[in-house]
Amino acid sequence: MKIDYTVDMREPGRFYFGPMSEAEEVIQNLRTILSLPAGSAPFSRNMGIPFEELDEPMTVAKARMGGNVMTAILEQEPRALVEEIRFYEDETSGSAGRLIPVVRFRLREG
Repeated sequence: MKIDYTVDMREPGRFYFGPMSEAEEVIQNLRTILSLPAGSAPFSRNMGIPFEELDEPMTVAKARMGGNVMTAILEQEPRALVEEIRFYEDETSGSAGRLIPVVRFRLREG
């Protein structure tokens, strides 16, 4: 039975030093990847997502960020099989125009 999991960066996440399941561990890793600008993690400069599209029009930024998110997940957390990536625009806070990712995935078998 395949189960879909969702990582919604609009919601606060919890960090567990000892995740109880593989799914919990993958969710935690995806949250870390999605929240880090590439090059910002000491001793792991490849971790995270490049944010060069900050000044692009929203439609272009969404398309490029979708590719960046997919590539980052494939390279940094291969246990996740991404089913869907959506972006929500933050219009309510002082961060208008900020893209917030929501990733739906399954655990890769094998």
